[in-house]
Amino acid sequence: MNITKSILSIAICAFGFASSVIPAEAEQPTKIDFSNEAVGAEPKALVAVVGIWRIESEGGKNVLAVDGRQWKEGQSSAGVADKAKALYRERYAEFLDRVQAYSYFPYTVAKDIEDFRDGEITVRFEGLSGRIDQGAGILFNLKPNGDYLTIRANCLENNLVLWKFEKGKRSSVFWVRNVPTTSKQWHDLKVRVSGSKVEGYLDGKLYLAFTLPSPVSGRVGLWSKADSYMHFSDYTVTTTN
Repeated sequence: MNITKSILSIAICAFGFASSVIPAEAEQPTKIDFSNEAVGAEPKALVAVVGIWRIESEGGKNVLAVDGRQWKEGQSSAGVADKAKALYRERYAEFLDRVQAYSYFPYTVAKDIEDFRDGEITVRFEGLSGRIDQGAGILFNLKPNGDYLTIRANCLENNLVLWKFEKGKRSSVFWVRNVPTTSKQWHDLKVRVSGSKVEGYLDGKLYLAFTLPSPVSGRVGLWSKADSYMHFSDYTVTTTN
């Protein structure tokens, strides 16, 4: 332990916070930058699995769009078989079968982050349109069999929900109402994970806290729903030791 941590430990005990834990050191954040991406094309650092994902320009800045205006349930993304192989190699068939059978919710997966367990995932989003939904979510705990978790905000419902997708079925794990999420305005969404503990933040405020039955471990990405037309930017993943 270095001198700084030793002094901090003494201070914690002196002020009666003996149960506190010195925060784990964060690794260099992985930030997905769309600035050099081709407008109109799928993103390179994120693998579009379900739905229509492409790079668009807004205010002179490249952003990621999920476009559900022509959404059809069961619509996997183009070339999904090759994408499944890139994500899960020899286990791709199991993942592909689940995706093709249950392509209900648009999502995309970070290509170079194979096993996120502890840390933070943040993204900025803007709801442009959607009569049924305007959903923006951070996907995590994605398994080779296609199961995953997501914390999502919704500009039409003003709530924050922790969902699980398991064996082809989606169900709510924890639901928080009265979470202001205005359409056509940028918002900050954050998921913080420590083992099995999950927290959800919107615009810097903690709204959701839940302890899962088992620790988080898996791939991460972005999530949406139905006819949502959303913009995303500044997707950042920070892991802790």
